[in-house]
Amino acid sequence: MLEIEGLRKRFGEVVALDGCGFDVPEGRIVGFLGPNGAGKTTAMRCIFGLALPDEGTIRWRGRPVGPAERLRFGYMPEERGLYGRMRVREQLIYFAQLSGLSASAAAAAADAWLERLGLRDRADARLEGLSHGNQQRIQLATALAHGPELLVLDEPFSGLDPIGVETLSGLLGELAADGVGIVFSSHQLDLVEDVCDDVVIIDHGRIVLSGEVQELKHASSRRSLRVTVAGEPWVPGLEGVHVVPREEGRPRVLVDASVDVDKILRLARDAGEVTSFSLEPPSLSDLFLEAVAPEEPS
Repeated sequence: MLEIEGLRKRFGEVVALDGCGFDVPEGRIVGFLGPNGAGKTTAMRCIFGLALPDEGTIRWRGRPVGPAERLRFGYMPEERGLYGRMRVREQLIYFAQLSGLSASAAAAAADAWLERLGLRDRADARLEGLSHGNQQRIQLATALAHGPELLVLDEPFSGLDPIGVETLSGLLGELAADGVGIVFSSHQLDLVEDVCDDVVIIDHGRIVLSGEVQELKHASSRRSLRVTVAGEPWVPGLEGVHVVPREEGRPRVLVDASVDVDKILRLARDAGEVTSFSLEPPSLSDLFLEAVAPEEPS
């Protein structure tokens, strides 16, 4: 298990991390979420020693993380960390050897991942000549080639087409089933909800919500309401009903637990023929927006 506790990091006057802490258990997929500038990338960089925290600890299986432990980690940064003019297969072999594999093992791993990710025919291509999505796949293969026990991915789905997203989602599930701990950041919250076991939400360097996805949804004091009257979206005008405009203009309605659902249904029937009515746990997007919502002035 990766344990992060009490990380603090300042860059001049900017507080990037303010007591950040969370765990990544082996065999679990953790979504690390937050607004832009919340501290996600800084926390990930601290895991690999690319940024040094001012305070706090990072442990792997109970031991402080150092160079030996990091050889067992795989990292895929959001920004390209590869060599544009280097040939793809040579690059995979090079980075696998840096992570401790022998030349023969690194070559075998490179070939296996190129095959797995559908890029065998691009083995001799230069990275700069590949599409954005294929560059993303090579970046992922680089993180995986040495068989890491912990995988840290910063926006891994960026630039992937739907087939690539499905392939990567399935791959992460397989890796987790084999015991690999995985933490990744993404702004695609619907995707995170489908893929992740747990989520950690950070805002202004602090963890504001964390836990198992389904438990967080069912523990929320709000529910998602969808009502159509005569085939059109309908929103009750009651206290405790919150409208969030999105989904291409279709309103999303959140209802506090204190609101009488039977009263909502009666009002809807008074308005016309109720063609659909559903009350469900909030989505991960709902939980995220509530967790990072700015405080209202007093």
